Amino acid sequence: MTDITVPQLGESVTEATVGSWMVKTGDAVSRDDVLVELETDKVAVEVRAEADGVMGEIFAAEGDNVEIGAKLAVIEAAGGDAAAKSEPAEDSSDPAPTAAAEPDVRESKAAGSAETVEATVPQMGESVTEGTIGAWLVKAGDSVEIDQALVEIETDKVAVEVPSPVAGVVSELLVAEGDTVAPGDAVARIGEGGAAQAAPSAESQPSEGSTDTKTMPSAARVIEENRLDAGAITGSGKDGRITKGDALKAAAGAPAAPKAAPAAAAAPAAPRETGPREERVRMTRLRQTIAKRLKDAQNAAAILTTYNEADMSAIMAARKAHQEAFVAKHGVKLGFMSFFVKACCHALKEVPAVNAEIDGTDIIYKNYYDMGVAVGTDRGLVVPVVRDADQMTLAEIEKEIIRLGKRARDGKLSIDEMQGATFTISNGGVYGSLMSMPILNAPQSGILGMHKIQERPMAENGQVVIKPMMYLALSYDHRIVDGKEAVTYLVRVKENLEDPQRMMFDL
Repeated sequence: MTDITVPQLGESVTEATVGSWMVKTGDAVSRDDVLVELETDKVAVEVRAEADGVMGEIFAAEGDNVEIGAKLAVIEAAGGDAAAKSEPAEDSSDPAPTAAAEPDVRESKAAGSAETVEATVPQMGESVTEGTIGAWLVKAGDSVEIDQALVEIETDKVAVEVPSPVAGVVSELLVAEGDTVAPGDAVARIGEGGAAQAAPSAESQPSEGSTDTKTMPSAARVIEENRLDAGAITGSGKDGRITKGDALKAAAGAPAAPKAAPAAAAAPAAPRETGPREERVRMTRLRQTIAKRLKDAQNAAAILTTYNEADMSAIMAARKAHQEAFVAKHGVKLGFMSFFVKACCHALKEVPAVNAEIDGTDIIYKNYYDMGVAVGTDRGLVVPVVRDADQMTLAEIEKEIIRLGKRARDGKLSIDEMQGATFTISNGGVYGSLMSMPILNAPQSGILGMHKIQERPMAENGQVVIKPMMYLALSYDHRIVDGKEAVTYLVRVKENLEDPQRMMFDL
């Protein structure tokens, strides 16, 4: 017996509403079949079967509110009546219903000992409901090992590889590059153990004209909900498969089709023609998400920025005096970022509002210090997180930043490595920026902008002295952080940088 429970639905999401049940008690279900849809205030999530079997008791009715981890239903092991029902289906003189309902079972039996297994899209992180198929790393007929990467899926947060669930031969690629897929969607079929005969049966499915085999699972739901005619939708996927994007376009166009006015109104939205010296390149999902979230942050938060400057002489002198010994002992160079991370953590403890976030009408104060460090990559800006930075040494911080930076540039950061930061540091100085106003990384309430170290004439004890100075910028959400708190925080960061011994003595 397998319990079906409410999965994690994203940060700050604690409950959901039960939508439509796709099955009822007594129905036979297969692994990854959609059982029920849960609706939250942010996204709709499909709950899928974790094993083959028969639907047992359903504990939550449509419209019920359920919490994370609550039991929705149970799946009982297939047997008894279920087995009795499946046997006549194989012996029936009309094999069409069996072929339409259980293509994988038929393929498995036809292949003898070689079973056809589907490679499916894995869960891609909290609040990630779909991705775009990137480059296929294999083709039909290729031999693959278990866990070998088959294809890369690009989401709005990170690139995810789909591994092969078994060792065998790729019999069919079910989606094409550029298709939109959701977690649980099948992307390829693999003949386990290298059974070449699995390929013909898999490839023959589309030619049978079955709507189910030509429609991606996520697209099938859109078609059903909007009562669309699948036969009238032109699929853009492999072998004419209907993708979720195709179904959404059809759903959006269906009501407007009889009317000429809406079609005419949509004309101005068409892309403009490019000139002979112009090039049009489609934005990646990551870039689209970056643009959307930055704009959302500006629209949602009351962003204000306060500035100060820090004399970097003390830190530069400390690095010069101890660099050689530091490298010899720890194997990494002593950089500026570890000092800034420590200075920010120390100041956050004094001004906790900068480390908090707004949740509806409540303020959540965080008694931990996970520092986001912005990293520029070829794919765009990502912000990996240094966990519990206040408890780490300078050497541990430097090593972790180096590790995360390398993973970011290699495109190997996981969702977990980029979620949950309480405060962010952005170093525009590495690109030569002298002063800038950073944008908040929602739902955080503060972000510190570092800049280029520039020698400038400064007045000291009535004399003009040349000092290495850096402008500091703190952008903060004025809804939760008052001006006094913001200025106090930035002054504490400045003091910690100019006299690092303050942090040692907890001043």
